Amino acid sequence: MAKTSTKVAVSIPGDLYQAVEQARKKSGKSRSAVLQTAIRHWLKQQELASLIRDYEAGYRRKPESRREVKAAEAAAVRLFSATDW
Repeated sequence: MAKTSTKVAVSIPGDLYQAVEQARKKSGKSRSAVLQTAIRHWLKQQELASLIRDYEAGYRRKPESRREVKAAEAAAVRLFSATDW
């Protein structure tokens, strides 16, 4: 089955348009390909930011105990003492 696409009209400032045009011409990509790449990147960054917020919220709900911190410190000391600097 063929993929369908939807045309979208957007307005962007002239200086941004010129920068995109210059970069896309250097890359040899179509305007659509450049914008699709940019949108995919933005969506991925939004997903990553959401995961980070979830991680931080979980850490605030249940931070490391003193015992866990001491264990991590001991492991770091063992690891770094075994490394030639």
